[in-house]
Amino acid sequence: MRLTGTVVADSQTVHEDGAVVTSDDEIVFVGDRETASDRYPDHEMREFDIVAPGIVGAHVHSVQSLGRGIADDEALLDWLFDHVLPMEASMDAEEMWTAAALGYMECLASGVTTVVDHLSVNHAEQAFEAAGQIGIRGLLGKVLMDRDAPGLREDADAGLAESQRLIEQYHGSFDDRIRYAVTPRFAVSCTEDCLRGVRELADDYGGVRIHTHASENRDEIETVQQRTGMRNIEWLDEVGLTGPDVTLAHCVWTDDRERRIVADTDTTVVHCPSSNMKLASGIAPVGDYLDRGIPVALGNDGPPCNNTLDPFTEMRQAALLQKVDILDATALPAATVFRMATEHGARASGFDVGALRAGRPADVIGLTTDMPRATPIHDPLSHLVFAAHGDDVRFTMVDGEVVYDDGTFPNVDARQIRADAQRYADALDNR
Repeated sequence: MRLTGTVVADSQTVHEDGAVVTSDDEIVFVGDRETASDRYPDHEMREFDIVAPGIVGAHVHSVQSLGRGIADDEALLDWLFDHVLPMEASMDAEEMWTAAALGYMECLASGVTTVVDHLSVNHAEQAFEAAGQIGIRGLLGKVLMDRDAPGLREDADAGLAESQRLIEQYHGSFDDRIRYAVTPRFAVSCTEDCLRGVRELADDYGGVRIHTHASENRDEIETVQQRTGMRNIEWLDEVGLTGPDVTLAHCVWTDDRERRIVADTDTTVVHCPSSNMKLASGIAPVGDYLDRGIPVALGNDGPPCNNTLDPFTEMRQAALLQKVDILDATALPAATVFRMATEHGARASGFDVGALRAGRPADVIGLTTDMPRATPIHDPLSHLVFAAHGDDVRFTMVDGEVVYDDGTFPNVDARQIRADAQRYADALDNR
């Protein structure tokens, strides 16, 4: 397929009258439109205003999609233990599949081609199946919680054994679009044996990563400190949950020693600005992380705490929040934020995505700018970060397959999924 328009190949490269050519599952050409037309005249052509790499949602909770709006204006731990975890605990397998599918539909329709998805304790296989069917790329993991988890507590050995079964079934499945991350929810809900078991399990399988929450909230940090005598990141490092295969969501409240640990271990951080604002968690020191060489990706977190999975909203929020936090308008410029959403997100996911380059997987999105909000455009990167919305996306390709096309999802019945999601959400309200 030959995709033409203003091509934003990465955070540093823009082809004003450009083209991206794909063949099977990979990109074979990125450059000017005329050359692409001459070399690939027989390829089907699609024209968009902007063509860009698929965005990576580096921390999402697809299976919480049925809870969008259920717990607004709540503090984090109340939000989690009084609303979200009880909802997850009450969901059956069919509801879990529908919630995940709904989340993936929203992601694909908003330009997200890869997710790093923090599932739930029960029925995790339903999300793997939904992801495989709809065609999104994803690093997914069943959640581990062996303490302080009403309705979801699971013995550590049982949870790790189930994680191993899921690794053997799904890691590298669906033509390697789907991979596995061992996924403890956070240090508060996991014993030391569980956390050490996570590291051992990940080390037993090539390419399996680790994904957890860390230092999102000061109450969380205080709890960990009371139990272990260490701050959160120090404790995670002690039990083996730092390193180049580890993705830590949030990292809002870290001290200098913890930041040095994250940098020295080459651990990836995921910034979730909308969630952190809505739950009043605080403002992550993103600029300092980047200055230390720490890769920082972007994530929307879950629908109950955002309440959208639109990555363009997250890019805008990330940039504006850092500027006002340190009172410096030059902080976190558009190119840096776009790199966080793409190339740093790729780092968090473990997939070789995040830029339009020959030989890379064909994960491409096409956007319209046919609206007053997009007129004029002086700088395409500025537009994508500060003015674009997820619903500007008209086309989403993953691995060379068109998985979203101007309101349609070729692989699933979107209308039925939305109807089922509303019906299941109404039933959850009455439980």
